[in-house]
Amino acid sequence: MNLPIKYIFVTGGVVSGLGKGISAASIGRLLKARGYKVTAQKLDPYINVDPGTMSPYQHGEVFVTDDGLEADLDLGHYERFIDENLHQYSNLTTGKVYWNVLNKEREGKYLGQTVQVIPHITDEIKNFVMSAGKISDADVVITEIGGTIGDIESQPFLESIRQVAYEAGRNNCLFVHVTYIPYISGSKEFKSKPTQHSVKELQSFGIHPDLIIARCDETIPESVIEKISLFCNVEPDSVFENKTLDSLYEVPLMLEDQNIAPIICEKLGLEERQPDLEDWRKLVERIKKADQKVTIGLVGKYVQLHDAYLSVAEALQHGAFENGVDLTIKWIDSEHLDNLEEIFADVDGIIVPGGFGGRGVEGMISAAGYARDHKIPYLGICLGMQIAAISFARDALGYKDANSFEFDESSEHTIIDFMTNQSNEIKKGGTMRLGGYPCYIHDNTKLHDLYQADRTRERHRHRYEFNNRYRMEFQDNGMVIAGTSPDNSLVEAIEYTDHPFYIGVQYHPEFKSRPNRAHPLFSGLIKASLENRKQNENDQPEAD
Repeated sequence: MNLPIKYIFVTGGVVSGLGKGISAASIGRLLKARGYKVTAQKLDPYINVDPGTMSPYQHGEVFVTDDGLEADLDLGHYERFIDENLHQYSNLTTGKVYWNVLNKEREGKYLGQTVQVIPHITDEIKNFVMSAGKISDADVVITEIGGTIGDIESQPFLESIRQVAYEAGRNNCLFVHVTYIPYISGSKEFKSKPTQHSVKELQSFGIHPDLIIARCDETIPESVIEKISLFCNVEPDSVFENKTLDSLYEVPLMLEDQNIAPIICEKLGLEERQPDLEDWRKLVERIKKADQKVTIGLVGKYVQLHDAYLSVAEALQHGAFENGVDLTIKWIDSEHLDNLEEIFADVDGIIVPGGFGGRGVEGMISAAGYARDHKIPYLGICLGMQIAAISFARDALGYKDANSFEFDESSEHTIIDFMTNQSNEIKKGGTMRLGGYPCYIHDNTKLHDLYQADRTRERHRHRYEFNNRYRMEFQDNGMVIAGTSPDNSLVEAIEYTDHPFYIGVQYHPEFKSRPNRAHPLFSGLIKASLENRKQNENDQPEAD
């Protein structure tokens, strides 16, 4: 007999930035380890239709799903933890809700009704939540509500999930509330009052939390747990602490040790099964035992906010885990690259990730050239590949004005340009190539050695492509076309042959990397960087 779809709703209180996404992702991992099929989604209160046109300084990176959804970065956590490809029903914003409802109103689909927040807006949200489980054939749908309880813009989402619980049945829904337990150092006390107030606010919307996850820096005394239980009307064994740990990948095991998954299964009427967490435990062991040092220089224009490159940073860590490396990321602002030798003196490898616009591009081009000339392992992602191509055209081919059409429309040598079916009429609110596309990997290339495959599928997010007019010239001078679209019309990857590791890819491999299964490009970069470090150490003259 097929069980009804189960819904877990994760809300946050007291302050933002408590790690609701990590809590939701960790619960997903623990349920998947018990053989349940899990999908996840994020409901965001902001009015943008999606994060695609938002500055990375606003909400961090834009995560891209295989089916082309531009989404909140929390979806990256979900995919990395539950190891499932997410989809169009994995991220919804207030803007998208109103967009959909107003389009239906214009099309007459409401048959002349007065369109209101209730029921029309809330119905749109409810349908979205319930559709996620249906299209993914999931046993459990985990839904994170963005923002903090008490925010005005979150109210329609809270009302919607209350109605989901009413319609799907309270025994098929679970409410998890993530709060903060502050520690007052002066009086040496943990304070539960903010959590009590947050739960009271949540209850005013008709939602009673089944579980409370308390974010803290130190172990919460049992007396405080009991106080939270009593005043929030939650059983003591349903109050869990989420302590600050060295690695976020330890969180699932910390929650597992507190027996969270069996309690969730019991409350949802799911069979409690023996979890298979051996692979995850080995991952955490590798993280703790890593003893070889590597420093990667990440050169970008948004480095002041590290979340702007969150998936890249996590994928670098995955590569480090696989190679037994304790990784340091050196964040380098591409707008301030004055003394390259000094800046890259302590760097073992260089990565240039994606981005849009001309700001900071010349610094990236200098970094790509420095890596090529000094045999420093280099990985260019999306814009980073384009940067490597422009640098090579300037230095090796002698085209001093070489550039991208995006940055200099007057250049006579636009190494990066529109595809043949593109024009200036392309709207910026939605890129031309978005989501997963197949890539043919050419034989006798480092790319082929890394993938150990002839084909792959990778995610894209860009408007411009490598200009095919320069293909032969590049190849004749040592910059090989290592990957193309299956019809050979688009360049997907380039690599420099006279170099231990110099690869640029037009796609975003970071979105497919997993903590216990590093993407081969990131694993390869870390391995090459480790070898580079050892070589440099061996080349150091012995002290007298």
